[in-house]
Amino acid sequence: MNISAIVRRHRLLLGSGTLLGLLGTVATLVQPLLIGDLIKAVALDEPLLWPIVLIGALFAADALLAAVHFYLIGRAGENIVLDMRTTLTGRLLHSQIRAFNKLEHGDVFTRTLADTSIARVALSSSVAQMITAGFTSVGCIAVMAWIDWRMLLATAGCLGVASAVALGLARAVRRAAVQNREDTSDYGSGLLRVLGALTTVKASRAERREAERLAGLADGARVSGIHVTRLSAMLMPAMNVGTQVSLAVVIAWGMARTATGALPIEDLTAFIMYLFYLVSPLVMLFMALGEFQQGRAAIDRVKDLADVEQETPADPAEAAEAANAAGPDGPADPQAAAKAAATGARTVEGAPAVEFSNVTFSYTEDAAPAVDGISFSLPATGVTAVVGPSGAGKTTLFQLIERFFVPDSGTIRLSGADAARLPLDELRSRIGLVEQEAPLMRGTVRDNLVYARPDATDEEIREALAAAHLTDVVQALPDGLDTELGESGTGLSGGQRQRLAIARSLLTRPAVLLLDEATSHLDSDSERALRDAIDTIGARCQVLTIAHRISTTIGADRILVVEEGRLRASGTHAELMDSDSTYRRLASHQLAPSGAAS
Repeated sequence: MNISAIVRRHRLLLGSGTLLGLLGTVATLVQPLLIGDLIKAVALDEPLLWPIVLIGALFAADALLAAVHFYLIGRAGENIVLDMRTTLTGRLLHSQIRAFNKLEHGDVFTRTLADTSIARVALSSSVAQMITAGFTSVGCIAVMAWIDWRMLLATAGCLGVASAVALGLARAVRRAAVQNREDTSDYGSGLLRVLGALTTVKASRAERREAERLAGLADGARVSGIHVTRLSAMLMPAMNVGTQVSLAVVIAWGMARTATGALPIEDLTAFIMYLFYLVSPLVMLFMALGEFQQGRAAIDRVKDLADVEQETPADPAEAAEAANAAGPDGPADPQAAAKAAATGARTVEGAPAVEFSNVTFSYTEDAAPAVDGISFSLPATGVTAVVGPSGAGKTTLFQLIERFFVPDSGTIRLSGADAARLPLDELRSRIGLVEQEAPLMRGTVRDNLVYARPDATDEEIREALAAAHLTDVVQALPDGLDTELGESGTGLSGGQRQRLAIARSLLTRPAVLLLDEATSHLDSDSERALRDAIDTIGARCQVLTIAHRISTTIGADRILVVEEGRLRASGTHAELMDSDSTYRRLASHQLAPSGAAS
């Protein structure tokens, strides 16, 4: 994330607000001089109307400029945080699954919401305050030097010590703020972890234990937060001590000089006013510096999150570049490379729906391959079941087809097109995926059903509901398709949620339908209806299903047996029962009608 570019997009508001703040500072700096002139006019018995009117006008102008300055800077800050959140959420949504799975969701939430708010302060109001406060401080010092440079030196000595202490405190605030953000993120992650498995926590009678653990994390955030508050609270007293000592010196010495006639009373009055005017911007300067230091910590956390690895939206141009760079075996010129790339990403009529050619993939560099040299070819239509022990690599095959992960080696083709060269949007528009947990979102049944096809017609919706054996279920809901669902589809049973996910996928009319344990939560009647629907769907596209139930595999056109990441056998149920020992074992245990589906 380029923070500088985001800030530059709003430089007009920031610049205008800062300029108005500086003009307000000029109005502030002139006020003590005019009050000194007013005192002089009183002493000389001159008319007071116009000096009073001028001072009042300056007060009003100062207030108006300050209000507009505050509004413009605040508006720029809100625009900046909008840009940051929009950019950040976009990068999270386009992140690689492998990289995203390494993140703690509570920490992601904290960085996206809380840290961007803190960063907003650092990038807008803190910077503007430092500029205006710095300008005010310099202006006050310049006028005080013009009035009496000797008293300025005495004042600077006292305030200089206080300022050095305040600067050290500001640096300590930043370090403490970093720790506080980390502690807050740990608490957020722990809370989401528990709330995401609340029924398990209750069933395990772990409420007290988890409450104590969360209380410990919350207390850690409290302790580090108090540390930040303690350091921040010391900034003002440090400046106040310097101010009080300076004021005592100025009054004592100034009155003595006034008594001897060495310093006019109006100059002493103006000097004291400038001293008061100097303290406030100095305090603001160091407070803004402390906020900026906290904001820098938040900015660093946001930038780190934004650096999450992104999916590569492959397209023919990228493939052409790669092909052209292939050397003697590749195309000799860019035009030939582009043609080869376009051919590689083009759907071939009559080609297999899914084709794996010696595909290998590992989740980490030092891990054993989850998929090891697998090759197979599936026709454009039909039903294929994938079976194998837990951890054999079945779900990984689906994730590779969807390009959630990219193979370490080998080629995957969809309808003859190289999946690596297809734009992601086009690739995934050809595939329907029904996951084992069938995740749904808060919203209506209709919202979840048409999520991948917002423009679906009523007739298409009815067809998808019928195919997933959901028509009667939807009609029985209080508001039909407009019935509101809670988090993760609360309001429907597990089987109903899974069938709704199936209907959602069918609505896209995919060329390849991937069913990851799609029947695991269905009763026998619903499973039979869905199996009939799958057979019907298999007549117009390739249905690839991970199955543990013998009823699912028996009716499949072909079965792939996967074990330890390798494809050990393929064939029909009858063929595999005769030829493959692993399939016979699974059919006798995991896939038996009396066995538990996993």
